[in-house]
Amino acid sequence: MKSPKPALTSKRFLLPFVLITSLFFLWGFARAILDVLNKHLQNDMNISITQSALIQVTTYLGYFLMAIPAGLFINRRGYRYGVVLGLILFGVGALLFIPCAEAGTFYAFLLALFIIGCGLVFLETSANPYVTELGPADTATSRLNLSQSFNGLGSLFATFVVGQYFFSGSDGGGSVVVPYTILGVIVLLIAIVFSRADLPEISHDDSGSESGQGSYARLFHRPLFLFGLLALLAYEVSEISINSYFINFVTGEGWMDDRLASVFITGALAVFMVGRFLGSWIMRTVKAERMLAICATGSVVCIVLVLLNIGVVSMVALTLNYLFEAIMFPTIFALALRGLGSLTKSASSLLMMTPIGGCGFLLMGYLADHCSNLVLPFFIPLAGYVVVLAFALRLLGLKPRK
Repeated sequence: MKSPKPALTSKRFLLPFVLITSLFFLWGFARAILDVLNKHLQNDMNISITQSALIQVTTYLGYFLMAIPAGLFINRRGYRYGVVLGLILFGVGALLFIPCAEAGTFYAFLLALFIIGCGLVFLETSANPYVTELGPADTATSRLNLSQSFNGLGSLFATFVVGQYFFSGSDGGGSVVVPYTILGVIVLLIAIVFSRADLPEISHDDSGSESGQGSYARLFHRPLFLFGLLALLAYEVSEISINSYFINFVTGEGWMDDRLASVFITGALAVFMVGRFLGSWIMRTVKAERMLAICATGSVVCIVLVLLNIGVVSMVALTLNYLFEAIMFPTIFALALRGLGSLTKSASSLLMMTPIGGCGFLLMGYLADHCSNLVLPFFIPLAGYVVVLAFALRLLGLKPRK
């Protein structure tokens, strides 16, 4: 007789799980809007792909510089305060688009994006590990994949709604101020909700062990965690670079115009979201590391087909890659945190430095601007997916302890 599937979460944690999952939509929106903002500012301010890549570089630099401070803050004050501070920084950064637009220079927007990035790292450093702890350990990966599915929904909403707004008409479309002002107001209202919410802190049996700076030193003696950290960085290089380059690539190849491209990337992100939901369901019964290995293999094959540049086949392969990569971030994240106990918050902050991999788009942009071949930059995400595959195979090769 088959044993019943472990519950995704418990009644005690249901409300915190729902509240925290709502945040995933917000940062999915905030990160995906960059992919259409990138092309919009190229058109509106007459800047190159390399220059516009500073949008991603600046935002993800906020992640890199603030990840460890976020971890130290959350270690001391807890998940709820980390969420509230992240929402405040996020909202303030979004509202700064109003004076930045008045300044009228591309570089003014980078300051606002940096502050948004700082806010997002507090949110993600709090929410990702918290979700893994809101229920049985056996379903942690499935639970995080489910929450991350709403990240995909936010991404889809951003590229379609904001993309249509930016690329409507021949005059360059709408102002960047409108979507960011609306976003800023909504985020600050949500910050008020979370400031009053009851989010239980999770204690561990080894909670008496050292935390803070000492916990970071201990993590560097965990080779599997370090491999997971590298794999997550490699994934971020691949995923963010492809998303940021997508519209430039399909329009540069002459397949579609900017407006249709924003619809097409929305479709690709819909495939991504389906992959998250599907992956969450499958991993109720399939080992997470096995699922990761299968999906990483699929992504490697897809990007090789893109590099072969065989027309519609390459376009289909680029879209299918979104299905395969969908489960990678939450799965790698949860696997890297497995068994870390009281080191979880510190480990999470190190893992949240990895969106700096979005700077890989700077290299893709440079190659696109200086090479006549728009396909060549896809060697960068290919290398990233190979590292993810190596991590999955390493986990599958481990013998279970007796």
